[in-house]
Amino acid sequence: MEAVSLADRILVLEDGATLQYATPTELTRHPRSPWVARMLGRNAWPGTAKGASLRLTGGADLVAADPLPAERTPGLAVVGPEAVSLHTARPEGSPRNVWPGTVREIAAQGGRLRVLVDGEPEVVAEITPSAAADLALAEGSQVWVSVKATEVTFVPL
Repeated sequence: MEAVSLADRILVLEDGATLQYATPTELTRHPRSPWVARMLGRNAWPGTAKGASLRLTGGADLVAADPLPAERTPGLAVVGPEAVSLHTARPEGSPRNVWPGTVREIAAQGGRLRVLVDGEPEVVAEITPSAAADLALAEGSQVWVSVKATEVTFVPL
C-alpha cells in the first residue's frame, strides 16, 4: 500500500518473473492476479466471460455493465470493497449482483470497517461504523451482498 501511495510505477514480481509493471491507478483498477488485487485491498475473482456475465470459478455469475470480451476469455472480476453493499434482507432495485452470505470477520481500518463475508463469492465490504450498527452486524450475521454491474471490472488474463 505504501508503494501505491508513493510510486509513479510499481513492479510486481511472482516467482522471480514480472507479473505486472504499471502505474498505481492501473495496478489498482486492472490487477493481473487475485494476489495483487488482495494486496491492494480489492476483491478479485477468477472466471471466464460467458455471454453478458462472468462465470466465476466457484460457479457464481456476475453481471458487468461494460461489454465483455469473447466467450470463455479467462480473467478476473474486480470490485472495490467500497462498492459492496450489505443488507439484512434481499435488496430490490438496481443492483444486478445479489447473493447471501455470512459475516466471518469485522476489522477496523481507519474510520471504516472491513467486513469479510463468506458466500459465493467470498467478498470484502468496506462500510462505516454507523452502517454496521444500523445493520446490527456481528460475526456470524446472515447478510445479503449487492454489487452494481457498473462496479464490476473484467480484467482479461
